[in-house]
Amino acid sequence: MATTLYFVRHAHSTYSADEFNRPLSANGEADALRVTELLHHEQINILISSPYKRAIQTIEGLEKPLNTQIIIEDDFRERVLSAEPVPDFRHAVAKVWEDDSFAWPGGESNRVAQKRGVQALYRVLHQYQGNTIAVATHGNLMVLIMNALDMRYDYNFWKQLEMPDIYKLSFHEDQLMGVEHLWR
Repeated sequence: MATTLYFVRHAHSTYSADEFNRPLSANGEADALRVTELLHHEQINILISSPYKRAIQTIEGLEKPLNTQIIIEDDFRERVLSAEPVPDFRHAVAKVWEDDSFAWPGGESNRVAQKRGVQALYRVLHQYQGNTIAVATHGNLMVLIMNALDMRYDYNFWKQLEMPDIYKLSFHEDQLMGVEHLWR
């Protein structure tokens, strides 16, 4: 049975140390409206989001026109890179991609975060098989999940992502059949 899943990387947010409640910026809010316009006609019948505010805000405009509510899936939250802010974010991310078992103090390794995300993906695919699903999540976790399905989705792929970004993944049961980039 075919299942379609739209991974939606959240729109731009206003930086804050409070990862959980960080809201969209003004640009992010404008882009969230574009996400709604783009996905409104895609026959989506299930909305799922990371519990982080910026992810929820990116797809919440779809609730009313699709007559559904967002389901929160904690395991689609962003990976914890480090317990403390890192001085060079790009370097810190590059390091965890170089060695998938490496973790910064208090953070998740790629292997740990990927396992969590992939388990969430398969739960969604089994529970909502045959549906069309939008999942609002975060760039690093999204690419880690996609990497588990196809190795070409790697650190270099992550570096070219936009905020927001949308990838349409087509599945036959648990098997990835195709990926299409929808944003821009």
